[in-house]
Amino acid sequence: MPDNDMTHHRIAQGGAAQGDTAHGGTPESDTPHSGATQGGAARGGTAAIDVGARLRHVRVRRGLTLTALAELTGISKSTLSRLENGQRRPGLDLLVPIARVHRMPLDQLVGAPATGDPRIAFAPRESNGRTVVPLTPHPGSLQAWKVVVPAEQSEPAVRVHEGHEWLYVLSGSLRLVLGDHDIVMRGGETAEFDTRVPHWFGSTGERPVEILSILGRQGERMRVRARPRAKQQG
Repeated sequence: MPDNDMTHHRIAQGGAAQGDTAHGGTPESDTPHSGATQGGAARGGTAAIDVGARLRHVRVRRGLTLTALAELTGISKSTLSRLENGQRRPGLDLLVPIARVHRMPLDQLVGAPATGDPRIAFAPRESNGRTVVPLTPHPGSLQAWKVVVPAEQSEPAVRVHEGHEWLYVLSGSLRLVLGDHDIVMRGGETAEFDTRVPHWFGSTGERPVEILSILGRQGERMRVRARPRAKQQG
């Protein structure tokens, strides 16, 4: 996922090649060709309904209206309503702020079933000067990475590719160049964008920055939740 010129394998129509970090992006892994079966689509729809019902249950139990939750999360009331009705895919960009408001772990919020030992024994590796830790054990439509970008990697080199990326800043300050935007993100801030838009991310030059990156195949409408980069004096 580190995106300073990680060897970027070309992405086939249905997937991304493993080992890439999108221009300031994320390492991509082979994803299955598109073309889910009707049964798969039905299971996905059922899962969305189940998660939506769980979200509504938690909200009501906490005594929050949709309007109040919208104000606290920054997510529109209509989006929250569609999410609870199973009409909207429960992506991390929506679940993370909701979990934060409810002060609940994500797995508890969505009612994830208990599993065996969840630990993934992946050793960090170096890629174009960045430390990269894969967090998903198998190729799939979504790939998660933890990335440490050194302070000296602060010069943008924008790139484009198929996909959709979600970033979360763990520590430090992340500089995100996305189209005409030049943004500084601090710890706890997230950004989500279509990777077909020219983009790059790295350090602001002050110190290393640690991030989580999730890269998917589908490009969607860009939503950036971060403070604008301060204009330099002089």
